[in-house]
Amino acid sequence: MRVNYNYIKVGLLLVLVSFLYAFSSVRNSERKVAAPDIKFIGDDHLFVTHETVSKLLIQNQETVTNKPKDIIDLNGLESALNSNPMIKQAQVFMSVDGLITAEIEQKKPIARVSTNASYYIDEAGSFMPLSTNYTARVPLVTGNIDKNDLANVHEIATKVQADEFLLKHVVEIHQNQDKTIDLKFRSHDFNVHLGTLQLLDKKINNLKAFYKKAMKDKTLDTYELVNLKFDKQVICTKK
Repeated sequence: MRVNYNYIKVGLLLVLVSFLYAFSSVRNSERKVAAPDIKFIGDDHLFVTHETVSKLLIQNQETVTNKPKDIIDLNGLESALNSNPMIKQAQVFMSVDGLITAEIEQKKPIARVSTNASYYIDEAGSFMPLSTNYTARVPLVTGNIDKNDLANVHEIATKVQADEFLLKHVVEIHQNQDKTIDLKFRSHDFNVHLGTLQLLDKKINNLKAFYKKAMKDKTLDTYELVNLKFDKQVICTKK
């Protein structure tokens, strides 16, 4: 009987490939995980420290460092990071060599509530706790504030962040009992009454026009109240 050596070669090759695959799989699963590499995306100001992130990268009450790769739950680690109220988004990856990388994007505060409770409002209008690691320089929010109803102050805080003039001058956003808004300026002690946020852009343009003229006339410090609640006029009360 004639022996077909080609079939034998193919069979031996398949056995060799299967052996190498099984061997590498076992070696890979037994490979120990190195200390996680933590990367912060975006702003350099850290509200969440590397130490805090490392503590969140805990699985079954134990650090993931030096654990076999095949027992690491990456989805679980991501969920733990994303549960932190200072983190906007987190992604966790693992390389073939067992290196875990955690990419962290922090929330961005745009205002700081200072009432009977103190916390930030982030750019999405959500609650963000204060950090012991870094304090953001953002306008204060005072007055009648409900933690579960931040839409009104979030809208004006977003406008302040986006407008160069307001960002330079506004240091406090005050919400009254009827949800009307007052602003306080950094360098002047008059009160700016916006009223409701209807026609907000027009009211802000009126404020800029008033400020420019009063600055030219050197009368800014003679006013106690600048009332903008009427969209077609600015009513000023002197001291």
